[in-house]
Order: sequence, then structure tokens, then C-alpha cells
Amino acid sequence: MDIFERLKAAAPMEWAGYVDHAFVRQMGAGTLPQAAFRTYLVQDYLFLIQFARAYALAIYKSRNLADMRMAKAGLSAILDVEMDLHVRLCGRWGLPPGEIEAAPELQATVAYTRFVLDCGVAGDLLDLHVALAPCVIGYAEIGRRLAPDGVAALADHPYTDWIGEYAGEGYQEVAAQARRHLDDLAARAMTEQRFGELAALFAKASRLEADFWQMALTQSER
Repeated sequence: MDIFERLKAAAPMEWAGYVDHAFVRQMGAGTLPQAAFRTYLVQDYLFLIQFARAYALAIYKSRNLADMRMAKAGLSAILDVEMDLHVRLCGRWGLPPGEIEAAPELQATVAYTRFVLDCGVAGDLLDLHVALAPCVIGYAEIGRRLAPDGVAALADHPYTDWIGEYAGEGYQEVAAQARRHLDDLAARAMTEQRFGELAALFAKASRLEADFWQMALTQSER
């Protein structure tokens, strides 16, 4: 069992509340209201801006070139891949990048992103990557769950682009690398005494991810 599986096992309720949230189930079924998805996309774009800062912080926190290169790859995945996906999807609703960037951050967005940044500033590289893990690795797990028969089988599913991005080979490899790196960091910096602290960080990050989904559903109902 690698460190990621141990962290999930230590926070089963928080993890299930995140990856099996109503937002995720409705997206998989194709019944998610477009208003909820639109809110999510705009807030996730703002979310990714802050996560890019977290990866830049990871470069600063790194003590060797291998860790720096991993952080650089994560930063590139956000700035050059994920944000482009969001721009493309938002464009379908007539939302240009400038308008998205000018949108106000909602409370759930601020809570999660600043929590991650605080983990990085106050802690070490392992703390930061544990706080990032529910998002970075969790999205790959969600993508696989929503495309059990592969991306091609999604056909005319209303959320094919989003599911396909995270279920696709490219992002799956990004998540696999992040998972291996997390395991390597734990092998270098974790003690059994410290595991409880890391599990608490992971559980909180998972709860904040669930709050992020819920934010989109709640806003769409107003």
C-alpha cells in the first residue's frame, strides 16, 4: 500500500464524500445542470491560478533538481493544459478568458486554495503535496470512474470533454507521476508519528474538495 492509499484509508468518509459527491454522480449520469457546471468551470479556472502558485511554491521548497522538475511539470500541466480546457469549455457559453479571470472567487474556492498554499508555506514539500493530492490524483480516479469503458465510449455525453480530459492517458500519467513522487517524498521525510498529521491534512483537503463541488450545485439553485 503506497502513501496515497494509506491516506485514503485513513480518511474514508472524507474521501467518499469527495469522489462520490452528488456533483460527480450527476456529471457521470449526464444530468448535472449546465448552470452548476458553468459555475464550477469559472471557479475552477480561478482555483487553478492559485494551484499554479502552489506548484511555483513547490519549486522553491524543493531541495533537489528532481523535485524541482516534478513541480515544473505540474505547473506546466495547469498553465498549458487544464486552463486551456476551461477556456475552451467556457467559450461555449460566451465567456472569454478576461471575463473569467475577473469573476469573484467564491468562499469555497478561497478556502481550499489558501489552505493548500498555507500548507506549503508553513510546512515542507511533503505537506504541500499531501494537500495537493486529493485534487491532482483524485481527479484521475474520478475520470476513470466516469469513463469505465474508455473515453471513446462517452460518445455524445454532455460532459465528454471534461471527463475525457481527466480519464485520458495524458492526465492519468500526470496523476501516476504525482502519486509516485508523493511516495518518494514520504519515503524520505515521513515518520509513522508524522503520518497522523499528514492524514489530517489529507482529510481536510478532501472535505474542501467536496465543498467545492457543493458550491457549484448550491449556486445553480439560486
